[in-house]
Amino acid sequence: MSATTTETGTSFVPAAETLGAVLAPGARPPRPGALSASMTFGWRAMLKIKHVPEQLFDVTAFPIMMTLMFTYLFGGALAGSPTEYLQFLLPGIMVTSVVMITMYTGVEVNKDIEKGVFDRFRTLPIWRPSTMVGYLLGDMFRYTMAATVILVVGLVLGFRPQGGVVGVVAAIALLVAFSFAFSWVWTMFGLLLRSEKSVMGISMLVLFPLTFLSNVYVDPATMPGWLQAFVGVNPISHLVTAARSLMAGAADTGEITWVLVSGAVCVAVFGALTMRLYNRR
Repeated sequence: MSATTTETGTSFVPAAETLGAVLAPGARPPRPGALSASMTFGWRAMLKIKHVPEQLFDVTAFPIMMTLMFTYLFGGALAGSPTEYLQFLLPGIMVTSVVMITMYTGVEVNKDIEKGVFDRFRTLPIWRPSTMVGYLLGDMFRYTMAATVILVVGLVLGFRPQGGVVGVVAAIALLVAFSFAFSWVWTMFGLLLRSEKSVMGISMLVLFPLTFLSNVYVDPATMPGWLQAFVGVNPISHLVTAARSLMAGAADTGEITWVLVSGAVCVAVFGALTMRLYNRR
């Protein structure tokens, strides 16, 4: 430490070695890897659920309500009895419920932007996409919970999957994987739009036609030709068919492949657009 004399007295200037010892007493910690950073942000999403348990309403009460309502509302008219209709409906209503709640990923992203949290994240020396991947990893837990709740309700009501445990687990895994990929659409809108209400509005505008104009509730053969054409290219219809085939114990490899490829395309296209918007904000 050295001393200097000024007009107001003597001041001491610490040596560079002293400053280094105080500010950095040990070696700099290594930069977190992509997986480590993503898991950390995923755990952050889980903690938000812990502190605000009301967020679980859409993965518990909403799926139960959907299953009961459509089973007993349409079961007698379309299949003769609710139990018979449930064998057809349950895989579709599971897909509908889980895909509908994917929009909340974009809503949460938009909320964090409004709070200024993203400005802090961008200053961290981490893999850039880890913040977005973390949101989706946390939401995968919610998707799995929603699917499990619907399955349990269905089993209580009389649903009996011919594919057994393996078929059911495979169907839920395929659904969660597709939902992870589809959620990138909403992260893009979460970054692009100015308010969470706008994100929810756009999400509903897209999700309602996709889920209701599909093969979830009725056989497309009963629909007009122009509607059958839309249902045939609707990704939700392909996902429902793949899930039904797995639960029935007769896996449709063509539909499963279609779902996996479309999910990969979603990640490639909307993941890239999401990160472009994220880096430019």
